[in-house]
Amino acid sequence: MSSFARGERAALADTLLAAGPDAPTLCTGWATRDLAAHLVLRERRPDAAPGILLKAVAGHAKKVQDGLAAGDYAGLVGKVRTPPVWLRPGFAEEAVNLIEFFIHHEDVRRATAGWTPRQLDPGYEAALSARVKGSAKLSTRRFPARIVVKVPGAEPFTVGRGGDAELVVEGAPGELLLFFTGRQRAAHVDVTGPDELADKLRGARLGL
Repeated sequence: MSSFARGERAALADTLLAAGPDAPTLCTGWATRDLAAHLVLRERRPDAAPGILLKAVAGHAKKVQDGLAAGDYAGLVGKVRTPPVWLRPGFAEEAVNLIEFFIHHEDVRRATAGWTPRQLDPGYEAALSARVKGSAKLSTRRFPARIVVKVPGAEPFTVGRGGDAELVVEGAPGELLLFFTGRQRAAHVDVTGPDELADKLRGARLGL
């Protein structure tokens, strides 16, 4: 099988290196050095990685991430570029990092003025498309409306908590993934429906 995540890993590392350690990202409070440190922690520090999601150990994760970010930037990006042993099989890389690397690559690209959308390989688009429903369903499970999501070439599906009101969100797979992982302002999607509700969705805290 193709490992689009492996190619995105290399492209992300190239972009991080070209941007330098102090460039902005779409991740609030993080420069590129912090984003690179997050990626390394996630893959190489099992003692700290649970703190990405669990508040009880978030302090330890932050301490480790800050320490990584303070080190040699080129070396840090080198670790981003090189998959650890447990992710060297292509199927493992694809399962764990397909969305992660696409999203974080765009976090760097779209934080800089003058960025333009990428033209993705059709196979890559299809792989991202297969992940949209799960991401949208998880991130909008508490949103008080029906949200109809339209992905080109796929059947529309409905997410959200339900109710009488309805919104329609439509866009390319990568743009929808950015939208439903909390990057609404940077994502090129169309949101139609009641204006107040559409504004609420654009400003909602989506993601985990």
